Amino acid sequence: MLGKFLNHPRFQITLMVVGLLACPTALCAQHGGGGGHIGGPSAGGGGLSGGGKATGIDTKDDLRDFHEIMAVQASSEQRIAFAAMIKSAEIADAALQALKQELGKGNNAALAAHDKTLDDALETARTLNKRFIEGFSEAQKSGLKEMIKRLAKADSELAQQSRMLDQAFESKLAGPQMASAADGLGQTLTTFQQEQLGLGEEMSIDASSNRENVAYSLPPVKNIVKFANQPVAIGSSGVVSKVSSGAGENKFAVELTADLTDLQHSIADVLRVQLDKADRCGEQIAVQTAALTPQPPSSLLLAQLHYERWTCNLQFGRENINEIVEGNGTIEVKLTPSVGNDGTLQLNGQISRIDSQGLLGQLLRSGSLGETLRDKISQSVLIAISQGSGFNNALPPGVRSYATLRRAQFQGTGAGRLTAVLDGDIRVSNDDLAAVTAALKQSTPTASLPMQPQLTPR
Repeated sequence: MLGKFLNHPRFQITLMVVGLLACPTALCAQHGGGGGHIGGPSAGGGGLSGGGKATGIDTKDDLRDFHEIMAVQASSEQRIAFAAMIKSAEIADAALQALKQELGKGNNAALAAHDKTLDDALETARTLNKRFIEGFSEAQKSGLKEMIKRLAKADSELAQQSRMLDQAFESKLAGPQMASAADGLGQTLTTFQQEQLGLGEEMSIDASSNRENVAYSLPPVKNIVKFANQPVAIGSSGVVSKVSSGAGENKFAVELTADLTDLQHSIADVLRVQLDKADRCGEQIAVQTAALTPQPPSSLLLAQLHYERWTCNLQFGRENINEIVEGNGTIEVKLTPSVGNDGTLQLNGQISRIDSQGLLGQLLRSGSLGETLRDKISQSVLIAISQGSGFNNALPPGVRSYATLRRAQFQGTGAGRLTAVLDGDIRVSNDDLAAVTAALKQSTPTASLPMQPQLTPR
């Protein structure tokens, strides 16, 4: 890494200038008398700058370049994150090549499976790319502004090309048209990778150094969570990165991304299972519509419902049924994930908006009804994420006992799609390191996929 930094063109120019400044007298002595002055009369002329030990070299710009180079250098944590990001893009590229090999074989089931694998891999690659940029210091954001813009543009185009390929599958286009869409995605993915490598080059990160030993990709996993008869599919994938070793302990960072798209599509049915009730002499609740949208690091759940409350009593031997409350209302709950002290995923729900009039509005705002709905909404989403993403279940069996969940947040990936990002770590002793590393290597899907040639940064 140091050699790469020393070879940085701007650094070499700056180093030469600093060297010149360090020894101006020796340079002056080569020009003969005059007391070491450059130019001017022999009897004590003032030199180019009018006096003193002038060099004739304005160093302000070059020293500024030196400081700018130093300001954008990657930290050790950023180097680890960069390795994971590059690895995830390679996984996506390998998944795309595997899909292209299936085109034309006529096996629709295999092709659909490859398409889903590619979608998951692209989702992970784009998520890790976004998080890498978000971790920049203000000086890095300023010094790398243009490169960040280019990478953001490549990311946007990658999302667009991915949607075009998905639409080609959904429309069951002919083979040549589908192949064309896959080629377009491949070209965009190559540009995306080149921009990443170029950014790493500017930050003095050697992308080719021991990446195979630093980052391991987790294979995509899909879990089905059932709410009564309503199944919800949660797909997850991620990357494990070696962070540090010392004092007999080795630490890996775990970054897991769970795709909650199916939960978004099914959220109204999920809430109906949890919230709907029809007590003849009591509450009657019917969820009409619901939407779950990203608001990073949280998400928003908006539910429209119909509510009635009835009472029953006997008068003179006859049952009287009376309606106490009836109306429609909208409740919006902000859901913010967190991790408890015991490492379990938690979800804090806060009512952010209520639209309802009359007695129903009062019950939602100040009565137990609003709190009950908030808690059941939070619990429904928490069950889906906990059982669907399965932080430990996404890891190889031989690694799970060493893993701990540390942080969780929601993210949006464009077009309103929602993901949950779960971060944790693996801590393992030197005695168990070989077994854990072997399990991670074995689980990496690229072990069975051809690696692509090393890209050359632009």
